[in-house]
Amino acid sequence: QVRLVESGGGLVQAGGSLRLSCAASGSISSINAWGWYRQAPGKERELVASIRAIGSTNYADSVKGRFTISRDNAKNTVYLQMNSLKPEDTAVYYCTQGTVNAGTYYPSGYWGQGTQVTVSS
Repeated sequence: QVRLVESGGGLVQAGGSLRLSCAASGSISSINAWGWYRQAPGKERELVASIRAIGSTNYADSVKGRFTISRDNAKNTVYLQMNSLKPEDTAVYYCTQGTVNAGTYYPSGYWGQGTQVTVSS
């Protein structure tokens, strides 16, 4: 069993910044990759960013240049630095563990409980 716990969400004005963290605990073997998803009300869950254990990253077009994913393998923790936030970034953000195959991120069955990010205009 793997437990993922997100933190760092909150309310911020447009143009502001937040940093999300996700710590993994439990039956962890080597983590292949991490991913951050988000889900806004009435919308499907979307992949925002992913990072492999070797450090390569991918981002959704909507967040490129504004969000940065990073990880601390020793701490089993992944981060999402979010700058220049927009109201359309408002969503519940979830972290996952998974794998990357042919450049595509595939989440495993473990998800965090989510953290709310609200960006006011």
